[in-house]
Amino acid sequence: MAERAPPRKRAWSWRSQAFRGLIYQIVAVALIAFGVWYLVNSTLANMAARGIQSGFGFLLQPAGFDIGESLIPYDALDPYWKAYAVGVLNTLRVAAVGIIFATLLGTVLGIGRFSGNAIVRGLCYAYVELFRNVPVLLQLLMWYLLFADMLPPITEALSLGGVLFLSKNGLSFPVPVWGPGVGLALLGALAGMVAAWLYRRWAIARFEATGQIRSLFWVPMVIVIAGALLGWIAGGAPSTWNVPRPDGFIMHGGASATPEFLAVLLGLVLYTAAFIAEVVRSGIASVVRGQVEAASSLGLSKDQAMRLVILPQALRVIIPPVTSQYLNLTKNSSLAVAVGYPDVVSIANTSLNQTGRAVECIALIMAVYLTTSLATSAFMNWYNRRAAIKER
Repeated sequence: MAERAPPRKRAWSWRSQAFRGLIYQIVAVALIAFGVWYLVNSTLANMAARGIQSGFGFLLQPAGFDIGESLIPYDALDPYWKAYAVGVLNTLRVAAVGIIFATLLGTVLGIGRFSGNAIVRGLCYAYVELFRNVPVLLQLLMWYLLFADMLPPITEALSLGGVLFLSKNGLSFPVPVWGPGVGLALLGALAGMVAAWLYRRWAIARFEATGQIRSLFWVPMVIVIAGALLGWIAGGAPSTWNVPRPDGFIMHGGASATPEFLAVLLGLVLYTAAFIAEVVRSGIASVVRGQVEAASSLGLSKDQAMRLVILPQALRVIIPPVTSQYLNLTKNSSLAVAVGYPDVVSIANTSLNQTGRAVECIALIMAVYLTTSLATSAFMNWYNRRAAIKER
C-alpha cells in the first residue's frame, strides 16, 4: 500500500515566493490606506482653516431648484438627495436604453459587413467609418441642434397617423391607460420570456445532441406574444390608449421624450454602435473557416450557420470588448450636460454652485459611475462565463 504524501507546510520565510507576495500586498494596501487618510485629513483641515463647510449634511436640505424631467415625483422643496436620485435615474435611463439599441444596431452592422451584397457591405463600412471618427460630443450637439432649430414648433408638429408628433418639444407618442389588464399583460409577457428562454435552451441542446434544427427566433417570439395576449385577455382585454392631442402650444395626453433626451440617446447609440459593429465583425472573423464549411456540409443555410455555429463561437471574442463599450457609453452619458439633459453630473454641478461642497459633489459623481461600472462589469463577466466554450 502506497504511503500518503505528507501534507505540504506553508513556508513562512522570506525565501517563499507566496510569503513575499503576501507581505507586498499587505504593504501596498497599507500605503494606499495611509495615502487616502492623509489626503482626506489634509483636505478637511485646510477647508476648516478657511471656514469652508464640509460633510454630506447638505443632502438633507431643500434643493431649491427644479428639474426638467424626472421619473419620480420631484419638487424644488425636496432635499438634495432626492434631486441626486432623479439625476441617477435619468443617467440609468439613457444608459440602459442606449446599451440595448447600440447592441442591436451594432450587431446588425457587424453581420452586415459579411453580407454577399456589395451595397450592404459598403453601407455598413461607411457607417462605421463615419460615426466612430466623429467625436461623440459633436454628435450630441448636432442632434440637439436638429431637434431645437430645424424641427417645426409644436403648433406645426410633424404627425404620423395622428398618434405620433415630432416637434421642437420632442417626440409625443401614445401609451396604454394603466389598469389590471395592462399589468397582467406585462406579467404574461414576462412569463413568456421565461418560457421562451427555457425553450431556446432545450432547442440548442437538442441541436447539439441530434443535429435537428428548431426555430430559435419565431417560436420564442410566438411564446412571448401568446403569454402577453393571455394576460391581456385575463385582465379583461383593455383597449384604451392615452393618445397625445396638440392644443396650441401644449400637447395633452400621451407620453413624450424631450429633445435633450433624444439628442443624448441618438448620439450615444449611433457612436457606440459603430464600435460594437467592429467588435462583432472581428469576433465573426475569428471563427475559423472550417467551422463555416462544416456548417455548410450539414445543410445549414447562411442564416442558420450564423445563428447556430458562428455567433456562439464568436461570443467568447465579442463579450469582453463589448463590455468596455457598455462602460464607455455609460460614462459618455456625462456629456449630456452639454445639451441640458438633467443627468447626475448636471444635478451635481447645480448642487455645487449652490452649496460650495465641491469635494462632496464630485465624490458622489465618482461613486455613481464607479457603482454602475462595477455592476455592468460583474453582469457581463457572469454572462461571459456562461457563454464561454466549455471543453469536453
